[in-house]
Amino acid sequence: MNELCDLKVHINGHHTLHLHQSIMCAFSGRLRTMVKQENKKKASRKEALSIKLGDFPGGAEGFELVARFCYNNGRVLLCPTNLPLLHCAAVFLEMNEEVCACNLLAQAEAFVNGLYYWTWSDVLTAVKSCEPFAAAADASGLLERLISALFSKITAGSPEMPTAAGVGTPNRSSSSCSSSPDTLGFARSSSSTKTPESMRPCAGREWWFDDMTSLSPHTIEKVMRVLGCYGIENKNLILTRFLLHYLRSATRRPPAICKDNGALTGLADTAVHGVALVGGTAFSCRGLFWVLRIVSAVGISRECRHKLERLMGLMLDQATLDDLLVSGDGGGVYDVNLVMRLVRVFVGSEEEAEAPSQRMKKVGRLIDKYLGEISPDHALKVSKFLAVAESLPDSARDCYDGVYRALDIYLESHPALSLEERTALCRCLNYEKLTLEACKDLAKNRRIPPGVAVQALASQQCKLQISKPTAVAARPDPSRTPRRVSRARSSSVDMDGSGGGDEKELLRLNLQRMQSRVVELERACKEMKGQMSKMAKGSKSFSFGGGAACHQTGGRGLPRLC
Repeated sequence: MNELCDLKVHINGHHTLHLHQSIMCAFSGRLRTMVKQENKKKASRKEALSIKLGDFPGGAEGFELVARFCYNNGRVLLCPTNLPLLHCAAVFLEMNEEVCACNLLAQAEAFVNGLYYWTWSDVLTAVKSCEPFAAAADASGLLERLISALFSKITAGSPEMPTAAGVGTPNRSSSSCSSSPDTLGFARSSSSTKTPESMRPCAGREWWFDDMTSLSPHTIEKVMRVLGCYGIENKNLILTRFLLHYLRSATRRPPAICKDNGALTGLADTAVHGVALVGGTAFSCRGLFWVLRIVSAVGISRECRHKLERLMGLMLDQATLDDLLVSGDGGGVYDVNLVMRLVRVFVGSEEEAEAPSQRMKKVGRLIDKYLGEISPDHALKVSKFLAVAESLPDSARDCYDGVYRALDIYLESHPALSLEERTALCRCLNYEKLTLEACKDLAKNRRIPPGVAVQALASQQCKLQISKPTAVAARPDPSRTPRRVSRARSSSVDMDGSGGGDEKELLRLNLQRMQSRVVELERACKEMKGQMSKMAKGSKSFSFGGGAACHQTGGRGLPRLC
């Protein structure tokens, strides 16, 4: 072209293009208006006009495509990759039919009207191409139309098959494609009372899940809004499963790639609302812990966390030890506060029960295992250990051996604890619910304060003394001959016909076991008393100077154990 360029266009403050006014203004109504305004301001026409365009979609690359269209006499090759850019640029520059026949916007609209014949990959590529200028694509309505076409492909069941409604109607507008999840084929799955195995979180994902993970969080947020399932409006299980899959993939990306933390938090809250709606009908307790790990990695609101934790707490009896071992936030190896909140929810739901249920006892055994697992953590404070151990009522445990084992591990892992702290830790034990073996081990354990060991043995002795008279009363009368005893047994069997002889035989065996336990306990008490006497004598030998030992023992003797 022989004529000099008489138009300078500054794109978004970074690039400058030298063009011809007559060519560009022949297709763009906005440039034509701006040139007229600049000509009125400028007295001399020797210099080229300078125009600034801010927030141009696609930047210099997009404007260069528009310029090629203009210099090519209104011809351009459209494809799913450049369609969003050219469509948004045409809207921005007002390249419509009022300025020129068969202008860029008309050609782009004609191409968009046939998108229901596109393949799945073409539609997905077009949606992804909108992300650099998502605001412009959203304002023009193009993004919503592409999303509607995308989910039409999903409902068709095949990535290469157009929707039935799209066949024969190539000029279908975006308004004719409903954006509600009901019409997109998702309502049947979420309204069903029975959840198929394919709908469960650990089941195989849908074929389109992996492809959609290539989209940005803001695009996924727009998808959920178009479908009417964003935030508390999410009532669809398939979309909830997709969001969890998407968030899981997002957490595996490098931090430099995934920067939209705000959008990810909104998606996580949306997923939690969907999970809370279906609850235990679609998610097991392990599945809920899986959800918690995913959404916690990207961040969720306090309200959604409370809603999810309440759902988990009500199903705590179905949890396993591996489920409870959630990583901490820096204050320890494990998130102990989470487990305490879950236990609080579970105990609150069981308060109305008159007697401890099997569910409560199952949680008691689970917490004992959890205590044993977190005890070696050097960052675990005494108060936190006690809080976990005492979070359940006493009726939740039939035996406190598990708590004692966890306590012993904690004392071994924290050798620098003072006597007061070790004594306070033993507060979580119920000595009367310790087995004889555990009580004997406690009495010999050097990490246990001597006073606590004495209390434990005294509790065991009192428990056995209470049960001893009952055992004596249950013994048969020695004056009765064996023949009379056997006759009495046979007569009782004949009267009730229920095998009472077996019950008495079992009672006799239990009494023998009890007697042997009493003998073992008396022997343990004597050993303990001898050790305490030696300790007292040893302390007296150092008390001649100032009576320190007398001051230490308070001048009182040891309690009588045997």
